[in-house]
Amino acid sequence: MKYERHNTKYQGVYFMDGTSRTLGKQERIYYIRYYRDGKRIEEKAGRQFQDNMTPAKAALLKAERIKGAAPSNKARRQEEIALKRAEAGRWTIDRLWQEYKAQRPDLKGITTDENRYLNYIRPRFGDKEPKDIAPLDIDRLRVNVQKTRTATTAARVLELIRRIINFGLNRNLIEPITLKIKLPQINNLKTESLTPDQVATLFKVIDENPQYEVAGRMMKMALYTGMRRGEIFRLQWQDIDFERGFIVIRESKGGKDTAIPLNDPAWTLLNGIDRSEKSPFVFPGKAEGHRKEAKRGLNILKATAGLPADFRPMHGLRHHFASGLVSDGVDLYTVGRLLTHKSPDMTRRYAHLSDAALKRASERAGQLASTAASPDNVVALKKKKENYNITT
Repeated sequence: MKYERHNTKYQGVYFMDGTSRTLGKQERIYYIRYYRDGKRIEEKAGRQFQDNMTPAKAALLKAERIKGAAPSNKARRQEEIALKRAEAGRWTIDRLWQEYKAQRPDLKGITTDENRYLNYIRPRFGDKEPKDIAPLDIDRLRVNVQKTRTATTAARVLELIRRIINFGLNRNLIEPITLKIKLPQINNLKTESLTPDQVATLFKVIDENPQYEVAGRMMKMALYTGMRRGEIFRLQWQDIDFERGFIVIRESKGGKDTAIPLNDPAWTLLNGIDRSEKSPFVFPGKAEGHRKEAKRGLNILKATAGLPADFRPMHGLRHHFASGLVSDGVDLYTVGRLLTHKSPDMTRRYAHLSDAALKRASERAGQLASTAASPDNVVALKKKKENYNITT
């Protein structure tokens, strides 16, 4: 279709009739013609209703274009394309975070990390590149988080942004930067332990509340094996070798699959569970799938047993497992292996509990030395030696 041009009283300004995209009625579409740098340029100035364009405004726009005060439509489009390309090449914190998640779909704790990112990191740094973040920005983030949360939460937030930036550096997505994120020192080496009476009460409560049978079994499993909550949630029947007596922990927090012994109480507990044909998991969640949570049952059993309010049902029982072993004289290396710690430093929080065991061992060594050095024992040893028939 050929559209007719209509001149206006302004030289180089004309219009063609068109239809408004929003109002659906006829409107004028204004164009301008001019020369700049010896080149003839003809371009649209705007629509009558959509852009509130008039012949006078079009003429003013033409004058600005001639002077170079405003770029032509072609130049503006080229600038927009250049900006889009530049933006596409920018690895902002938000873009790095999205790529980080995409490359690690099975990331543990992703829900918690996502909440920390959305609440604290994205509002401040989402549209920034790592090179544009200053140490003072990190300090302000830490202070802001600690206004409503603990120092531990602030440290976790800073650790997350450091992880995101390191991801970009390791993948060569961003240039090296001078920013160093130092995490605040926190004292979160909390160890939890129950008294024998508390353990007995907890077992009694579990046995008397079959409506929370699954939660109770998971608590016993943590107490018997020291397994982490997530490891118990992920535990599948194929990971349990009842004959040889071990449990394979898939993707432990240490980073690798590992095996721990299946002791008698745990063997009895697991052997008493009816296996579901619909689910491979020992403690399945909704729709027989991977369990994500069990707060309600765990907290009810904890409260009913009268355990301390700050006692963490699963993690606390894992600590109790470790504390009991160390107090009984089991060395930290062995305890660390059972807990699948990836570093001895993680087990050292229980070191103070071995003092009693060390003292018992020291007392025993003193008794042995004292007994061996007594006069009666020396005489007895000499007589025994004289009775030997030694030939050379």
